[in-house]
Amino acid sequence: MICPHCEKSLLRKERPGNVCGKCGRRYALDPKTNPLQLNDLRVRRTALALGQDGQVPCTPGQLWYALSRKSLRETQVEMGCGVTLMIAGVVVLLVGLGSKGAVVATLGGLLLLVALGFVVAEAMGVGRGRPRVTREAFRTGPLEAWKSVYDSLPPGVIDDSRYPAPGRRPKNGGVAPEPVDGIVLVCPDRSIAVFLDAAGLTARHGVTLVADPAALTATPGRGPVLVLHDADAHGLLLAHRVRAAQPARPVVDIGLPLGAVQGLARAVPVRGEQPGASVMKLLAQSGEFSSGQLKWLSSGWGFPLVGVPPAKLLAVVSRAVEKAAAAADPQRRRAASLGFLTWPEESA
Repeated sequence: MICPHCEKSLLRKERPGNVCGKCGRRYALDPKTNPLQLNDLRVRRTALALGQDGQVPCTPGQLWYALSRKSLRETQVEMGCGVTLMIAGVVVLLVGLGSKGAVVATLGGLLLLVALGFVVAEAMGVGRGRPRVTREAFRTGPLEAWKSVYDSLPPGVIDDSRYPAPGRRPKNGGVAPEPVDGIVLVCPDRSIAVFLDAAGLTARHGVTLVADPAALTATPGRGPVLVLHDADAHGLLLAHRVRAAQPARPVVDIGLPLGAVQGLARAVPVRGEQPGASVMKLLAQSGEFSSGQLKWLSSGWGFPLVGVPPAKLLAVVSRAVEKAAAAADPQRRRAASLGFLTWPEESA
Protein backbone atom coordinates (compact mmCIF):
# COMPACT_ATOMS: atom_id res chain seq x y z
CA MET A 1 0.00 0.00 0.00
CA ILE A 2 0.94 3.67 -0.31
CA CYS A 3 1.63 5.60 2.89
CA PRO A 4 -0.87 8.50 3.08
CA HIS A 5 1.82 10.70 4.63
CA CYS A 6 5.07 10.15 2.72
CA GLU A 7 3.40 8.43 -0.27
CA LYS A 8 6.01 5.69 -0.30
CA SER A 9 5.05 2.14 -1.28
CA LEU A 10 5.05 -0.17 1.72
CA LEU A 11 5.25 -3.94 1.96
CA ARG A 12 3.18 -5.64 4.66
CA LYS A 13 6.25 -6.17 6.83
CA GLU A 14 7.11 -2.46 6.50
CA ARG A 15 3.93 -1.25 8.20
CA PRO A 16 3.55 -3.07 11.54
CA GLY A 17 0.74 -1.76 13.75
CA ASN A 18 -0.44 0.69 11.06
CA VAL A 19 2.81 2.66 11.33
CA CYS A 20 4.80 3.53 8.22
CA GLY A 21 8.24 1.96 8.37
CA LYS A 22 9.71 4.81 6.27
CA CYS A 23 8.33 8.01 7.78
CA GLY A 24 7.30 6.62 11.16
CA ARG A 25 3.82 8.15 11.08
CA ARG A 26 0.64 6.29 11.96
CA TYR A 27 -2.20 5.79 9.52
CA ALA A 28 -5.79 4.68 10.11
CA LEU A 29 -6.70 1.92 7.67
CA ASP A 30 -4.77 -0.97 6.19
CA PRO A 31 -6.37 -2.74 3.20
CA LYS A 32 -5.14 -6.11 4.50
CA THR A 33 -6.96 -5.82 7.82
CA ASN A 34 -10.46 -4.52 6.99
CA PRO A 35 -13.22 -6.23 4.97
CA LEU A 36 -13.64 -3.32 2.55
CA GLN A 37 -9.89 -3.23 1.86
CA LEU A 38 -9.81 0.48 2.67
CA ASN A 39 -6.79 2.71 2.93
CA ASP A 40 -6.55 6.34 4.01
CA LEU A 41 -5.93 7.72 0.54
CA ARG A 42 -9.00 6.00 -0.90
CA VAL A 43 -11.24 7.22 1.92
CA ARG A 44 -9.97 10.78 1.54
CA ARG A 45 -10.42 10.77 -2.26
CA THR A 46 -13.93 9.33 -2.00
CA ALA A 47 -15.04 11.84 0.64
CA LEU A 48 -13.76 14.77 -1.41
CA ALA A 49 -15.43 13.44 -4.55
CA LEU A 50 -18.78 13.03 -2.77
CA GLY A 51 -18.63 16.58 -1.47
CA GLN A 52 -17.33 17.93 -4.79
CA ASP A 53 -14.30 19.39 -3.00
CA GLY A 54 -16.34 21.11 -0.31
CA GLN A 55 -19.26 22.37 -2.38
CA VAL A 56 -21.74 20.14 -0.54
CA PRO A 57 -21.48 18.19 2.71
CA CYS A 58 -21.60 14.42 2.95
CA THR A 59 -22.37 12.09 5.83
CA PRO A 60 -20.96 8.79 7.11
CA GLY A 61 -23.92 6.95 5.58
CA GLN A 62 -23.19 8.37 2.14
CA LEU A 63 -19.49 7.62 2.53
CA TRP A 64 -20.28 4.05 3.63
CA TYR A 65 -22.24 3.36 0.46
CA ALA A 66 -19.63 4.91 -1.82
CA LEU A 67 -16.89 2.80 -0.25
CA SER A 68 -19.06 -0.35 -0.32
CA ARG A 69 -20.23 -0.14 -3.96
CA LYS A 70 -17.49 -2.36 -5.35
CA SER A 71 -17.97 -5.11 -2.77
CA LEU A 72 -21.77 -4.97 -3.13
CA ARG A 73 -21.38 -5.99 -6.78
CA GLU A 74 -19.35 -9.05 -5.82
CA THR A 75 -20.42 -12.36 -4.35
CA GLN A 76 -19.14 -13.51 -0.97
CA VAL A 77 -17.95 -16.83 -2.34
CA GLU A 78 -14.26 -17.54 -1.77
CA MET A 79 -13.43 -18.92 -5.20
CA GLY A 80 -9.80 -19.34 -4.17
CA CYS A 81 -10.95 -22.12 -1.82
CA GLY A 82 -13.03 -23.62 -4.61
CA VAL A 83 -10.09 -23.70 -7.00
CA THR A 84 -7.85 -25.25 -4.32
CA LEU A 85 -10.44 -27.94 -3.57
CA MET A 86 -10.86 -28.67 -7.28
CA ILE A 87 -7.13 -29.13 -7.83
CA ALA A 88 -6.85 -31.28 -4.70
CA GLY A 89 -9.88 -33.34 -5.77
CA VAL A 90 -8.44 -34.05 -9.20
CA VAL A 91 -5.07 -35.09 -7.74
CA VAL A 92 -6.63 -37.33 -5.07
CA LEU A 93 -9.02 -38.86 -7.58
CA LEU A 94 -6.21 -39.67 -10.02
CA VAL A 95 -4.11 -41.17 -7.24
CA GLY A 96 -7.04 -43.28 -6.11
CA LEU A 97 -7.82 -44.52 -9.61
CA GLY A 98 -4.16 -45.25 -10.28
CA SER A 99 -3.74 -47.27 -7.11
CA LYS A 100 -7.23 -48.75 -7.36
CA GLY A 101 -7.94 -47.37 -3.89
CA ALA A 102 -11.68 -46.97 -3.66
CA VAL A 103 -11.53 -44.89 -0.47
CA VAL A 104 -9.00 -42.47 -1.93
CA ALA A 105 -10.95 -42.17 -5.18
CA THR A 106 -14.16 -41.52 -3.23
CA LEU A 107 -12.43 -38.79 -1.22
CA GLY A 108 -11.29 -37.17 -4.47
CA GLY A 109 -14.83 -37.26 -5.81
CA LEU A 110 -16.15 -35.64 -2.65
CA LEU A 111 -13.59 -32.85 -2.91
CA LEU A 112 -14.69 -32.22 -6.50
CA LEU A 113 -18.33 -32.07 -5.42
CA VAL A 114 -17.51 -29.49 -2.76
CA ALA A 115 -15.55 -27.49 -5.32
CA LEU A 116 -18.55 -27.66 -7.67
CA GLY A 117 -20.64 -26.19 -4.86
CA PHE A 118 -18.40 -23.11 -4.82
CA VAL A 119 -18.84 -22.73 -8.59
CA VAL A 120 -22.63 -23.02 -8.32
CA ALA A 121 -22.74 -20.52 -5.45
CA GLU A 122 -20.67 -18.06 -7.48
CA ALA A 123 -22.96 -18.46 -10.48
CA MET A 124 -26.03 -17.90 -8.30
CA GLY A 125 -24.53 -14.73 -6.83
CA VAL A 126 -24.56 -15.87 -3.23
CA GLY A 127 -23.84 -12.91 -0.97
CA ARG A 128 -24.10 -10.30 -3.73
CA GLY A 129 -25.63 -7.09 -2.39
CA ARG A 130 -24.90 -8.03 1.22
CA PRO A 131 -22.65 -5.38 2.79
CA ARG A 132 -19.28 -6.63 3.97
CA VAL A 133 -19.56 -3.99 6.68
CA THR A 134 -22.90 -2.66 7.92
CA ARG A 135 -23.49 1.05 8.26
CA GLU A 136 -23.27 0.86 12.05
CA ALA A 137 -20.12 -1.28 11.92
CA PHE A 138 -18.62 1.27 9.52
CA ARG A 139 -19.13 3.98 12.14
CA THR A 140 -17.68 1.96 15.00
CA GLY A 141 -14.91 0.43 12.89
CA PRO A 142 -13.21 2.36 10.07
CA LEU A 143 -14.54 5.79 11.11
CA GLU A 144 -13.49 5.34 14.73
CA ALA A 145 -10.06 4.19 13.56
CA TRP A 146 -9.87 7.31 11.38
CA LYS A 147 -10.83 9.62 14.26
CA SER A 148 -8.30 7.97 16.56
CA VAL A 149 -5.53 8.93 14.14
CA TYR A 150 -6.71 12.26 12.73
CA ASP A 151 -8.99 13.50 15.58
CA SER A 152 -11.82 14.21 13.14
CA LEU A 153 -13.96 12.65 10.44
CA PRO A 154 -12.61 12.44 6.86
CA PRO A 155 -12.54 15.78 4.99
CA GLY A 156 -15.99 17.13 4.18
CA VAL A 157 -17.80 14.46 6.23
CA ILE A 158 -20.19 15.76 8.91
CA ASP A 159 -21.45 14.01 12.02
CA ASP A 160 -24.87 12.41 11.60
CA SER A 161 -25.22 10.83 15.03
CA ARG A 162 -28.44 12.76 15.74
CA TYR A 163 -31.50 13.57 13.69
CA PRO A 164 -31.65 17.35 13.05
CA ALA A 165 -33.79 19.27 15.51
CA PRO A 166 -36.82 21.10 14.03
CA GLY A 167 -36.91 24.85 13.66
CA ARG A 168 -33.22 25.40 13.08
CA ARG A 169 -32.14 28.77 11.73
CA PRO A 170 -29.01 29.88 9.86
CA LYS A 171 -25.98 30.88 11.91
CA ASN A 172 -24.38 34.33 11.92
CA GLY A 173 -27.68 36.10 12.50
CA GLY A 174 -29.35 34.88 9.32
CA VAL A 175 -33.11 34.59 9.27
CA ALA A 176 -34.85 31.70 7.58
CA PRO A 177 -38.14 32.28 5.75
CA GLU A 178 -41.26 31.29 7.64
CA PRO A 179 -42.76 27.92 6.67
CA VAL A 180 -45.43 28.20 3.99
CA ASP A 181 -48.36 26.68 5.85
CA GLY A 182 -46.24 24.02 7.47
CA ILE A 183 -44.30 22.24 4.73
CA VAL A 184 -42.90 19.02 6.18
CA LEU A 185 -40.34 16.62 4.75
CA VAL A 186 -40.60 13.05 6.06
CA CYS A 187 -37.23 11.33 5.78
CA PRO A 188 -36.49 8.24 7.92
CA ASP A 189 -32.82 8.09 6.97
CA ARG A 190 -30.90 10.09 9.56
CA SER A 191 -27.84 10.49 7.31
CA ILE A 192 -29.92 12.06 4.55
CA ALA A 193 -31.86 14.30 6.95
CA VAL A 194 -28.59 15.61 8.44
CA PHE A 195 -27.17 16.09 4.94
CA LEU A 196 -30.16 18.14 3.76
CA ASP A 197 -30.14 20.22 6.93
CA ALA A 198 -26.39 20.87 6.72
CA ALA A 199 -26.73 21.80 3.04
CA GLY A 200 -29.13 24.59 4.08
CA LEU A 201 -32.36 23.15 2.70
CA THR A 202 -34.39 23.51 5.89
CA ALA A 203 -33.13 27.03 6.63
CA ARG A 204 -33.61 28.24 3.06
CA HIS A 205 -37.16 26.99 2.65
CA GLY A 206 -38.44 26.80 6.23
CA VAL A 207 -39.03 23.06 5.98
CA THR A 208 -39.53 20.85 9.04
CA LEU A 209 -37.78 17.48 8.92
CA VAL A 210 -39.38 14.49 10.63
CA ALA A 211 -38.27 10.88 10.73
CA ASP A 212 -41.65 9.16 11.08
CA PRO A 213 -45.26 9.84 10.04
CA ALA A 214 -46.26 9.68 13.71
CA ALA A 215 -44.29 12.88 14.30
CA LEU A 216 -46.62 14.79 11.97
CA THR A 217 -49.07 15.22 14.83
CA ALA A 218 -46.59 17.71 16.30
CA THR A 219 -46.46 19.75 13.07
CA PRO A 220 -50.04 20.92 12.52
CA GLY A 221 -51.00 22.59 9.28
CA ARG A 222 -52.53 22.07 5.90
CA GLY A 223 -49.40 22.47 3.85
CA PRO A 224 -47.91 19.68 1.74
CA VAL A 225 -45.99 16.78 3.20
CA LEU A 226 -43.08 15.57 1.09
CA VAL A 227 -41.91 11.99 1.53
CA LEU A 228 -38.32 10.93 0.84
CA HIS A 229 -37.44 7.25 1.17
CA ASP A 230 -35.33 4.30 0.10
CA ALA A 231 -36.45 2.33 -2.96
CA ASP A 232 -37.09 -0.87 -1.04
CA ALA A 233 -40.24 -2.66 0.10
CA HIS A 234 -40.72 -0.64 3.27
CA GLY A 235 -39.62 2.68 1.80
CA LEU A 236 -41.96 2.43 -1.18
CA LEU A 237 -44.91 2.12 1.22
CA LEU A 238 -43.95 5.16 3.29
CA ALA A 239 -46.04 7.64 1.29
CA HIS A 240 -49.08 5.39 1.75
CA ARG A 241 -48.49 5.42 5.52
CA VAL A 242 -48.18 9.20 5.54
CA ARG A 243 -51.42 9.62 3.58
CA ALA A 244 -53.18 7.38 6.07
CA ALA A 245 -51.80 9.42 8.98
CA GLN A 246 -52.59 12.81 7.40
CA PRO A 247 -55.69 12.45 5.20
CA ALA A 248 -56.37 16.20 5.25
CA ARG A 249 -52.94 17.23 3.90
CA PRO A 250 -51.54 16.82 0.40
CA VAL A 251 -48.79 14.19 0.39
CA VAL A 252 -46.16 14.17 -2.36
CA ASP A 253 -43.88 11.16 -2.89
CA ILE A 254 -40.60 12.66 -4.12
CA GLY A 255 -38.65 9.39 -4.28
CA LEU A 256 -36.56 7.42 -4.43
CA PRO A 257 -38.63 5.90 -7.30
CA LEU A 258 -37.77 2.29 -8.04
CA GLY A 259 -38.29 2.60 -11.78
CA ALA A 260 -35.85 5.51 -12.01
CA VAL A 261 -32.88 3.64 -10.52
CA GLN A 262 -33.42 -0.04 -11.27
CA GLY A 263 -31.15 -1.05 -14.13
CA LEU A 264 -28.81 1.94 -13.91
CA ALA A 265 -25.18 0.85 -14.07
CA ARG A 266 -24.07 3.07 -11.19
CA ALA A 267 -27.08 2.23 -8.98
CA VAL A 268 -25.82 -0.78 -7.02
CA PRO A 269 -28.61 -2.37 -4.97
CA VAL A 270 -28.32 -3.54 -1.39
CA ARG A 271 -29.94 -6.71 -0.08
CA GLY A 272 -31.41 -6.73 3.42
CA GLU A 273 -34.01 -8.70 5.31
CA GLN A 274 -36.93 -10.05 3.33
CA PRO A 275 -40.15 -8.06 3.91
CA GLY A 276 -43.17 -9.76 5.44
CA ALA A 277 -46.15 -11.05 3.50
CA SER A 278 -48.31 -8.12 4.66
CA VAL A 279 -45.85 -5.62 3.21
CA MET A 280 -45.71 -7.40 -0.13
CA LYS A 281 -49.51 -7.63 -0.22
CA LEU A 282 -49.81 -3.85 0.13
CA LEU A 283 -47.20 -3.31 -2.59
CA ALA A 284 -49.08 -5.63 -4.93
CA GLN A 285 -52.40 -3.94 -4.17
CA SER A 286 -50.94 -0.53 -5.04
CA GLY A 287 -50.66 -1.59 -8.69
CA GLU A 288 -47.48 0.46 -9.06
CA PHE A 289 -45.04 -2.39 -9.59
CA SER A 290 -44.58 -5.18 -12.11
CA SER A 291 -44.47 -8.83 -11.08
CA GLY A 292 -40.72 -8.83 -11.66
CA GLN A 293 -40.25 -5.81 -9.41
CA LEU A 294 -42.41 -7.36 -6.69
CA LYS A 295 -40.36 -10.55 -6.80
CA TRP A 296 -37.16 -8.52 -6.61
CA LEU A 297 -38.43 -6.49 -3.65
CA SER A 298 -39.69 -9.62 -1.86
CA SER A 299 -36.11 -10.95 -1.83
CA GLY A 300 -34.99 -7.97 0.24
CA TRP A 301 -33.39 -5.95 -2.55
CA GLY A 302 -33.52 -2.17 -2.65
CA PHE A 303 -31.70 1.05 -3.45
CA PRO A 304 -30.79 3.28 -0.48
CA LEU A 305 -31.02 7.08 -0.51
CA VAL A 306 -27.41 7.26 0.66
CA GLY A 307 -26.43 5.86 -2.74
CA VAL A 308 -27.65 8.94 -4.62
CA PRO A 309 -24.79 11.40 -5.28
CA PRO A 310 -25.15 14.18 -2.67
CA ALA A 311 -25.24 17.11 -5.11
CA LYS A 312 -27.84 15.40 -7.29
CA LEU A 313 -30.00 14.49 -4.31
CA LEU A 314 -29.87 18.05 -2.98
CA ALA A 315 -30.88 19.47 -6.37
CA VAL A 316 -33.83 17.07 -6.75
CA VAL A 317 -35.15 17.65 -3.23
CA SER A 318 -34.68 21.43 -3.53
CA ARG A 319 -36.77 21.50 -6.72
CA ALA A 320 -39.48 19.42 -5.05
CA VAL A 321 -39.57 21.75 -2.04
CA GLU A 322 -39.70 24.86 -4.23
CA LYS A 323 -42.54 23.37 -6.26
CA ALA A 324 -44.44 22.44 -3.11
CA ALA A 325 -43.93 25.92 -1.65
CA ALA A 326 -45.25 27.52 -4.83
CA ALA A 327 -48.30 25.27 -4.83
CA ALA A 328 -49.03 26.11 -1.19
CA ASP A 329 -48.77 29.91 -1.65
CA PRO A 330 -52.02 31.46 -2.96
CA GLN A 331 -50.22 34.44 -4.53
CA ARG A 332 -47.77 32.22 -6.37
CA ARG A 333 -50.60 29.96 -7.53
CA ARG A 334 -52.43 32.99 -8.95
CA ALA A 335 -49.27 34.18 -10.70
CA ALA A 336 -48.79 30.74 -12.22
CA SER A 337 -52.39 30.67 -13.47
CA LEU A 338 -51.91 34.03 -15.18
CA GLY A 339 -48.69 32.92 -16.79
CA PHE A 340 -45.11 33.75 -15.97
CA LEU A 341 -43.90 37.00 -17.58
CA THR A 342 -46.87 37.18 -19.97
CA TRP A 343 -47.98 40.50 -21.43
CA PRO A 344 -51.48 41.39 -20.23
CA GLU A 345 -54.08 41.69 -22.94
CA GLU A 346 -56.11 44.88 -23.28
CA SER A 347 -59.71 44.51 -22.22
CA ALA A 348 -62.26 44.75 -25.03
